[in-house]
Amino acid sequence: MNGLEEPVLSVRNLNKQFGPGCPYCQQTQSTKMIKNYCQVCGTVYACKDVSFEVYPGEVLGIVGESGSGKSTLMQCLYFDQDVTRGEAYISTYQNGERNLFQESAQAKRYIRNHMMGKVYQNPMLGLRMNFSSIGNIAEKLIAAGNRQVGMMEERGTELLNKVNIPVHRRKEAPKNFSGGMQQRVQIAKALSNHPPLLLLDEVTTGLDLSVQASVLDLIKSLQRELGISIVLVSHDLGVIRMLADRTLVMLEGKVIEQGLTDQILEDPQAKYTQQLVHSLL
Repeated sequence: MNGLEEPVLSVRNLNKQFGPGCPYCQQTQSTKMIKNYCQVCGTVYACKDVSFEVYPGEVLGIVGESGSGKSTLMQCLYFDQDVTRGEAYISTYQNGERNLFQESAQAKRYIRNHMMGKVYQNPMLGLRMNFSSIGNIAEKLIAAGNRQVGMMEERGTELLNKVNIPVHRRKEAPKNFSGGMQQRVQIAKALSNHPPLLLLDEVTTGLDLSVQASVLDLIKSLQRELGISIVLVSHDLGVIRMLADRTLVMLEGKVIEQGLTDQILEDPQAKYTQQLVHSLL
């Protein structure tokens, strides 16, 4: 990660608030705020001036407790939510010169289908549970403009092999699969159009430990093989330690600490990060 390398993704001052805001919560040191919630107007400031870069082939971890804003951040990056304000640039889209958040709905669909893949914590958000597994992959390929059935079948089979879904089950619907298998189908679908960027939102939450380990191993080996950049959100520092090169720590919608993962785990600066790390030990 040197200064000469251009980031795949740059995010600057991303803000997302739920509610109108009012004169009370817009003061810098407002006494009317409980964490990131305004008692007067009920506005929640889910993300406040979040900025970061992701470099080629890097895994960036984002860690924080429930309600820290990390999942809202992922929803904004994948256009599942509109940002209140802020900028994001992808180096492979319009030479990295266009703010993704200001693009048209059509352009955002194009970016989602070609430049990004997302794996949701809840597979029901990322998969059509009644489609076949290979049909789910074909759906993402079709959305990106593919029309060749043979090519889609081939790509789908190749990806399902990569994520260890048995060949005889590729025509089966994910609703019949275990949680771990559903996550693996989601990963295959997310990778279908060779995106430069993969967004992983709490992908191992709710899975048994042994299944978690196999999903994490899969992500690690795919990341190495494909050299893909990943933004990985988790509340579990063990997952972050295993996968992330660099880590951001979020609390109440803000990034309170960031740096190399080893550095953050061995010498955390912020009080909250120290508590997180000690709870892992």
